[in-house]
Amino acid sequence: MEWTDEGIVLGVRRHGESSAIVELLTREHGRHLGLVRGGASSRMRPLLQPGNSVRAVWRARLDEHLGTYAIEGLKLRAATLLASSHGVYGVTHLASIARLLPERDPHGEIFALLEHSLDDFDDIGGAAVHLIHFELAMLSELGFGLALANCAVTGQTTDLIYVSPKSGGAVSRTAGEPWRDRLLRLPPFLRQGEMHGDLTEQDLQDGFRLTGLFLLRHVLEPRGQGHSDARAGFINALMRQQARAAIPAP
Repeated sequence: MEWTDEGIVLGVRRHGESSAIVELLTREHGRHLGLVRGGASSRMRPLLQPGNSVRAVWRARLDEHLGTYAIEGLKLRAATLLASSHGVYGVTHLASIARLLPERDPHGEIFALLEHSLDDFDDIGGAAVHLIHFELAMLSELGFGLALANCAVTGQTTDLIYVSPKSGGAVSRTAGEPWRDRLLRLPPFLRQGEMHGDLTEQDLQDGFRLTGLFLLRHVLEPRGQGHSDARAGFINALMRQQARAAIPAP
């Protein structure tokens, strides 16, 4: 058995004295593990960092075997990602969410979204938007997508500013006003067909609250899990950055 594919490193664990088991999210073969001989060496360690894009050749005697990887680097982002606290937390959380995908099941759109997110992770506000969009896409991929295109009450497609915490459906301003204290806020950058300008701290908090609630209820808690510490770390780093930006210069 043999195939060649592009992959993004999700995680690595040492195996024996010199080898490593590498977990990739690949474009055509989904989340897939393999043994890299010499993967613990000083030459290979920088290549096998989470967030890096690689070309991998996987070989095994039988399809169900762990198999081995021969890996070469394509885009080594890890050094940049790991240079900031939001980058460290962000890539760790993205990897933890990607691990919710079933093993060896292709998810091409999720791969493309993860790749795009990691390529545009320098600015913490933009990284937060990417992370929220990725969580939203994962909900959809796992069968729990939110219905944000039209109002769950009236069917209208404009002025959607709330989300029902029960159904996950969008609610318009007029329909939701009597129950506004019970509804989640739909931030502008998640409203379909709308352009968003400057992001506010409240917008980002609302986005994380929205995706966080449904991920916890439908995906994590049924697996006996909670949100990762990395998610909380990213949000804390985001709030600290927002607070510093709000302090006027002397």
